[in-house]
Amino acid sequence: MRIALDAMGTDHAPVSEVAGAVAALQDLPDDTRIILVGDREVVEGELAKHSGFPGHRIEICHAPDRVTASDAPASVLRRKPESSIVVGLRLQKEGQADAFVSAGSTGAVMATSLFTLRPLPGVDRPAIGTLLPTSHEPCLMLDAGANVDCKPHHLVQFAHLGNIYAQDLMGRAKPRVALLNIGEEPEKGDELTMATHQLLSADPGINFVGNVEGRDIIQGLCDVVVCDGFVGNVLLKFYESVAEFVIGMLSSKLDAAGHDLNFQEVFQVLDYAEYGGAPLLGVGGVSIICHGESTPRAIQNALSVAARAVSTGMVRHVARELALTSENAT
Repeated sequence: MRIALDAMGTDHAPVSEVAGAVAALQDLPDDTRIILVGDREVVEGELAKHSGFPGHRIEICHAPDRVTASDAPASVLRRKPESSIVVGLRLQKEGQADAFVSAGSTGAVMATSLFTLRPLPGVDRPAIGTLLPTSHEPCLMLDAGANVDCKPHHLVQFAHLGNIYAQDLMGRAKPRVALLNIGEEPEKGDELTMATHQLLSADPGINFVGNVEGRDIIQGLCDVVVCDGFVGNVLLKFYESVAEFVIGMLSSKLDAAGHDLNFQEVFQVLDYAEYGGAPLLGVGGVSIICHGESTPRAIQNALSVAARAVSTGMVRHVARELALTSENAT
C-alpha cells in the first residue's frame, strides 16, 4: 500500500505532515509506504530533523508549487498543475498511490479529486463525510459542505455512501441512518427533507431510523446522519467551536474557584485530531481531507483512515452497492 500525503497542506507545513507521517509508520502495516508530496528541498530538510524511523518506507515526490487560500479551487488543476494537491492526486490516478491525504484547501482538494478520480457511476454529487462526537460512538455526518444545494435523490445517495463507510471503517454491521430535520415526524421540514424521508423510508438497502434533531445526534441515536452541505457545514463549524468555548469557560470558572479538574479526556473526545480527516465519498479513489490546522496526531490518524479505506476495499464496495441500487431502481 502506498499513501500520498500532501506535505504542503497545513498552515505550518511541512512540520505537521512530516511528523505525522513518521508517527504513522508505527501504526501502519510494514508493507505500507508514505509518499510525501511537496518541495523536495523543504521536505528533506524537515525529514532530517527526525531519526529512528524506517527511512525506506518514506518517499518524496517533488511538487514545487503550493495551493494557497487565494487560489480559486476550480482553477488549481489548470493554473497549478505542479502543486502538491494536483501531483498527489495524479499519483493515485496513475496507479502509483492507493490513497491521497491533504490538509490543504478543501475546495481545491475536492475540485481536483472530482476531476482526477471522477465520480463513481451512480454518484451525482460526491459528499464529504465527517465524524461528530456523541455520548456513545462517533456519528458520520454527510454532506459536510461539498454540496450546498441538493435534491432528494442526492441525499439518498449520501445515505448509501455513509452506510458503506460506517460498515467498512466504523465497524457498524447495520448502521442506523437518519435524516437531519427540525422534528421527528415525517411531515416536518421543507420540501427537500419531506421528499427525502419518503425515499429513504422505501429504500430496502438502508436501515432508516427516521428524522433526528440536532440534540439526537449528541445522544448517539444514529450512526449516520444525512443533510445537505449547507446545513452540514453550519453544524460542523458549531460543533468545532462550542465544545472548546464551553470547556474553556468551565475551566476558567473552576480555576477562579480554586478547583482542579482534568479535562484531557473530554478534549480527546471532542478534538478533531482524534478522527483524522474527512473522506470525500463517491469518487473513484480514496481522498481524505484534513483540517488546515491539523497537528501531527491529526495527520497520523488521517493516514490510518486512508489505510483502512484501502485495505477494506471501500471504493469497490461503494461501486457494487450503487450498481445494485441502480438495478433495483429499474
